[in-house]
Amino acid sequence: MTQRQHNPETFDEKLAQLNELREAAMHSSPEAEEKQHARGKLTARERIEKLLDPGSFQELDTFVRHRTTDFEMQKNRPWGDAVVTGHGTIEGRRVCVFSQDFTVFGGSLGEVMAEKMCKIMDLAAKIGCPVIGINDSGGARIQEGVVSLGAYGDVFVRNVKCSGVIPQISLIMGPCAGGAVYSPAITDFIFMVKESSHMFITGPDVIKTVTGEEVDFESLGGAMTHNTKSGVAHLAADDEEQLLEDTRFLMGFLPQNNLEMPPRIHPTDDPERRDAELDTVVPDNPNKPYDMRNVIRLVVDDGEFFEIHEHFAKNIICGFSRLDGFPVGVVGNQPAHMAGVLDIDASAKAARFVRTCDAYNIPIITFTDVPGFLPGTSQEWGGIIRHGAKLLYAYTEATVPKITVITRKAYGGAYDVMASKHLLADFNFAWPQAEVAVMGPEGAVNIIYRRDLASSPTPEDRRKKLMDDYKARFANPYSAAERGYIDDVITPHETRPKLINALHTLQTKREPGPKRKHGNIPL
Repeated sequence: MTQRQHNPETFDEKLAQLNELREAAMHSSPEAEEKQHARGKLTARERIEKLLDPGSFQELDTFVRHRTTDFEMQKNRPWGDAVVTGHGTIEGRRVCVFSQDFTVFGGSLGEVMAEKMCKIMDLAAKIGCPVIGINDSGGARIQEGVVSLGAYGDVFVRNVKCSGVIPQISLIMGPCAGGAVYSPAITDFIFMVKESSHMFITGPDVIKTVTGEEVDFESLGGAMTHNTKSGVAHLAADDEEQLLEDTRFLMGFLPQNNLEMPPRIHPTDDPERRDAELDTVVPDNPNKPYDMRNVIRLVVDDGEFFEIHEHFAKNIICGFSRLDGFPVGVVGNQPAHMAGVLDIDASAKAARFVRTCDAYNIPIITFTDVPGFLPGTSQEWGGIIRHGAKLLYAYTEATVPKITVITRKAYGGAYDVMASKHLLADFNFAWPQAEVAVMGPEGAVNIIYRRDLASSPTPEDRRKKLMDDYKARFANPYSAAERGYIDDVITPHETRPKLINALHTLQTKREPGPKRKHGNIPL
């Protein structure tokens, strides 16, 4: 049997053809790339290069092409179609990525483009690594008709099946309209770029035709609109480079999948550090505001706090930090905004964050200073009962380590909802100035002693005395501590070492849930 002779010329020709096709795929339209840059936007491949570790990207499906013949589409069949897919690393950890290419058919989604996206999402699910989707698309590819709509459905299914299994991050770096918005909406985090990224179901022209409203793209679905008004997006970056850097930073707090623990880093901050500034951060006047972010930064490693949903529902704070190198999710009422009261938006924001942390094995640290739920017809008619119940549900359902610190007020049902011992928190601490009660002293006295005050010759003096008596009896952490609702009353400067000790203690926590398909959270 003779061995086939290697033909160098034929091989060289085939190699040249491969290089030519790859070059064509990499730079399908130099003119379109120039237009992309003129808009202040990077190309699909440039975004991947800046997102991933240098030289780590392994592209897949470079030579896929669409199969459409309607509207003479067969005359334009660019390699790779309108999305770049593959895998690489961020800080050495594997991620899968797809990056929609606006320079090819305006990034519009068709059958084979969706197949590429689904294929990389399936790979991420199979190997258990995060998937990052970069969205820059004009929407469904009209030339492919209903096929493009079916293609969106195929992507949505992957989003749902991967939810809570592998982290999914959506980067909106251009338009994202119509049905396309629902894929990012299912993912764990949505990041947008100010001025250049937009999300909406129906655009300004359709809105004007149907409702008569006149609105521009930025006001309708820009980054700050979705970061402040709708809460759809979690972060707004000034430019694309900052967005990609923020994404890399976020990944450092997340595990590869739901079966792994988030990555601990070597701590550089002393776990026994006691910051005396914490002893004075809460004002003596119980009605005076302060910034809960200052409490958080004085407690966590190196003062580092990566806030999520910073511009939405500012009366509650959510974000990621570390304690002794362990990633933690932090939730805190914000007395500096609306006195830290819980309302519809704050409840939904915090509930979503708590569930995200629980899905990915990230312990939850809660700083409580809440005077109650926001009263008013708009809240009641808007469903505060249902939305508040989301937060209650999320905290109770969470099985990750849950540690709570009451810094000042914990009134009424809001005390229960903010990771109280009754919602199965593992360790509950309180500062000496904490007030755990059904309501504030003035409101309580006005209700309990209504007749007494009405018949008193000096009602104001009587009210003051009764309020002082109420404060002495109830406006403190000790009534709750007597019943074991508070595990310990600590001096504020002890908070960091106490939390770290509790976190180490809870590393082996196991809490198997009941056998059921899933609960029915009050959506």
